[in-house]
Amino acid sequence: MVKNKIINIFIVFISLIIISCVGKAPGTIGNYTDCPEEPNCVSTKNSYSKTYIEPIRYVGSRVEAKKLLLLTLKTFGSSKVKNQKENFIYVEFVSKIFGFVDDVEFYFNKPGVIDFRSASRIGYSDLGVNRNRMESVRNKFNNLAKSDK
Repeated sequence: MVKNKIINIFIVFISLIIISCVGKAPGTIGNYTDCPEEPNCVSTKNSYSKTYIEPIRYVGSRVEAKKLLLLTLKTFGSSKVKNQKENFIYVEFVSKIFGFVDDVEFYFNKPGVIDFRSASRIGYSDLGVNRNRMESVRNKFNNLAKSDK
């Protein structure tokens, strides 16, 4: 009896932790907002900030760059495209172990440039996960672009 109660409490506790890791998508998706001055976000928007990261550059049409980016994103098993428009792609990345969700927005507003913002939904620091992932996205995109020629 006591053992079953302890197991049930443990299951409820673990479930609450898992649910709290997901969080809900921010209402600012699609607005290309600034990153807060926290180490769990990177963006191509503010070159003066610690959160700044170089954009993805491409040669050719926006349509082709968008197709190539979508192909690139498919190589990440943890990504799921949630929304896309002519000049915009919104993707969620989910961590394997705890199910943390990161929101990534890609913007095709300038010829030859893909701007983006990548942020963790919860927590203060992500230990560089967003920056490392976006560097990896850029590298894979560039490698696909080279092999496409």
